[in-house]
Parts: sequence; C-alpha cells; structure tokens
Amino acid sequence: MADYQTMQARAGAVTAQIDEGLRAHMNKVYATMSGGMLITAAAAWAIANLAVTSDPTGATIALREGQYLTGLGEALYATPLRWVVMFAPLAFILFGWGALMRRGSAAAVSFGFFAFAAVMGVSMSSIFLVFTSYSIVQTFLVTAIAFAALSLWGYTTKRNLSGMGTFLIMGVIGLLVAMVINIFLQSPAMMFAISAIGILIFAGLTAFYTQEIKSTYVAHAAHGDQEWLEKAAIDGALSLYISFLNLFQFLLMFMGQQE
Repeated sequence: MADYQTMQARAGAVTAQIDEGLRAHMNKVYATMSGGMLITAAAAWAIANLAVTSDPTGATIALREGQYLTGLGEALYATPLRWVVMFAPLAFILFGWGALMRRGSAAAVSFGFFAFAAVMGVSMSSIFLVFTSYSIVQTFLVTAIAFAALSLWGYTTKRNLSGMGTFLIMGVIGLLVAMVINIFLQSPAMMFAISAIGILIFAGLTAFYTQEIKSTYVAHAAHGDQEWLEKAAIDGALSLYISFLNLFQFLLMFMGQQE
C-alpha cells in the first residue's frame, strides 16, 4: 500500500512538473512569435516610409497625387527585385528552415527566425502603400482577437486535430498554386475566392499548430533535451507566426480600405 501511494505521489509530481514546463514552453512560443511580429511590423513600416516621398524632384513614378516612389521604392516595387522580395520568405521556409532546425543550435535557430521576420516585413511593406493605416490597425486587432480564440481552442480541445491539419496543409499547397496563377491572371473574383479560402485554412491551422506544439512538448518533456525543446519552441512560434500573418493578410483583403 505504501509503495502504491509512493508511486502515485511520484506520478503526481511528474505530471505537475510537465504541466509547469508546458506553461513555460507555451509562454516562450508566444513571446517569440510576438517578438517576430514586432520586428515584421517595424520593418514593414520603416521600408514603406523610406519608399515614398512627397518631393517630386528626381522621382519617375507617381504613386498617387502628392506621393512618389523614391529610388528604394522603385527598386522594391517596380523592378524584378520585387519578385525576390516577394518569394524570399517562402524560399527560406521551403529550403532553409528545415536544415537550420536539424543542424543549427538554439541560438542560430532563434536568429534565423528573427531574420526571417525582418525579411517578411520588407516583403509586406507594400500594404502601407495600398491600404490606409486605420484599416491596417483595425484588421490587425480583429486578427489578434480571432487568433487568440482559435489558439485557445486548439490548446484546450480534447479533439485530435491531426487529420484536419494534414488536410489543411494540403490546402495551403493548392492555395499557393492558385495565388501564383492569379499573379498573371489578376482576376478579382479569383482573388476573392483565394482570400475566403485562405481565412478558413489558416484559422484551422492556428488551432492545429497550437495543439501540435502542446502535444510535441508533452511527448518529449521527459527526455530532458533542453536544446531540442528550445528549438521546438522557436519552430512552434514560426508556425503560429505564419498562420497569424496569413490570416491578417487575407482578412485585410476584405476589411482593408485602400488609399
């Protein structure tokens, strides 16, 4: 009887330790993600301000009445460099992130994430040239509320979301193909459909990734590999960061008021 009680006490202590570690792990995930979002917002805002001028002297491209693209703006938005800026984040995710996770230290992975966030900010800077600042802030707040609710549901639900996650990731691939095609077609109807489907896909992925981060930690917490857990937290932050940004961009297509 005493042995049984001892085993129960030990099991309870292990469970409590895992729960405490999980809370710390999730806090690190959300803090890292938030840091990345701040870097992205700052980079996007700074580049957008450097890309536009009210002085027509030397400007060759008028953005709208009283606003002109600077030399930097022309390079980023009106030359083939725009394709590099547009696809650089995607290329990093597809070809660079996996190798960094396998071979890099936790510090290197953290640096890679924040560098990616800065490049993403440059890639997204054009939204400040198209949409009003008010609508961008408004859409960001709506996205933050929706994201928090979806992530909380993914964390607390007892339902296994792994099957849904596989289906949604396949949907992302189809969405990417459709977006590339529409770059050349420039179809408003197709863009509307892409935005609507994108909102649904990344809403589901937010819940899925949150549950996956939680499950991954619980499955590996007993191993005591702190370096791996730190890298896993950054990897989880990247997944949620990408879901948030895509949810924001697709919502902006509906809610954003153009300049």
